[in-house]
Amino acid sequence: MGKTNAKNDILLSGARLIHEKGYHNTGLQEILSAAGVPKGSFYFHFRSKEDFGLQVVDTYASFIRHMAEKCLREVALPPLVRLEKFLDSYILHFQNMDLRYGCPIGNMMQEMSDLSEPFREKIGAVYDELCSLIRECLDDARQTGDLPEDVDTGEAAQFVFDSWEGAVMHMKLVRSPRPLVNCKKMLFSTLLKHQA
Repeated sequence: MGKTNAKNDILLSGARLIHEKGYHNTGLQEILSAAGVPKGSFYFHFRSKEDFGLQVVDTYASFIRHMAEKCLREVALPPLVRLEKFLDSYILHFQNMDLRYGCPIGNMMQEMSDLSEPFREKIGAVYDELCSLIRECLDDARQTGDLPEDVDTGEAAQFVFDSWEGAVMHMKLVRSPRPLVNCKKMLFSTLLKHQA
């Protein structure tokens, strides 16, 4: 196994376990066993468990960024249709996971923001990046006349993301897509209502 593959295996195995169980409930030996690598390999690639956890956040962010850009920058579609497609892709993704575990970035934000400043800063940067991608889409919608000129797209993007993360938490509680569907419906029938 090459060094790059070993690091990738540790990150992917650890990311899956942390998504399922949380950062503090996932032990180093459990990560190593899942990745099939010895302890020495871990410390060759990571200075500490915290360093590893921060790189796991990067792994999550890369996946979410790819998903967001694929939908939100699909210029062949009207801007609000792009946003709707993005939210629908999340609903499908969560359904494929049996409506368990929720958003990995949201989970880490809740678990680690009060406990570690490096985690809080790293997750905050991911959050800001996702809000910026949504804002970019809403800016396009304002330019096409699908949103009123007086809508503050920065505030609207943050509200969309905050609302969605809350709906994801509720989805985990009730094990139903209903909170996500309801959140999407309310966003598009009020804040993001198509202009006549």
